[in-house]
Amino acid sequence: METSQSNDPCVPPASPWAPSAAGWATTAGDAVCDLVTVPARQGLEAVDILRRGTGEAVGPVLHDDGGDTLGFLVPAGTAACWDVPGSTCTETNGQGLRLAPEPPVEGSDWLLPPGEADLATDPAVLRRALGEAARMIEAADSCR
Repeated sequence: METSQSNDPCVPPASPWAPSAAGWATTAGDAVCDLVTVPARQGLEAVDILRRGTGEAVGPVLHDDGGDTLGFLVPAGTAACWDVPGSTCTETNGQGLRLAPEPPVEGSDWLLPPGEADLATDPAVLRRALGEAARMIEAADSCR
């Protein structure tokens, strides 16, 4: 597994979405994806931004049971060039992260399940939404 992170690519953070030795859930089909993990507050803002956008669809989104992070499914290969501060993109290296009705990681659940969302979120669109979400959160926090 390869992880890309802008602030220190050599030290991947602990992630509830990391694959187990057995790999992630699989179904028939070849929709292999990478996973962008962000703090829940920023992720929820980004989901709202994406859902309000015109023609900017959001793919399946996972959340952990603790509510600390959200995981956006993005096309395979995204991790190789992901550099958004405060987020991590995990490459599956063919370990089989595929869309399934059941969440692929124990202790997680779907915020936007497969079938109710596009196959994967466009990384460029997600990058813009995460940036806008970060600016909105910063503005809201500075008003306190």
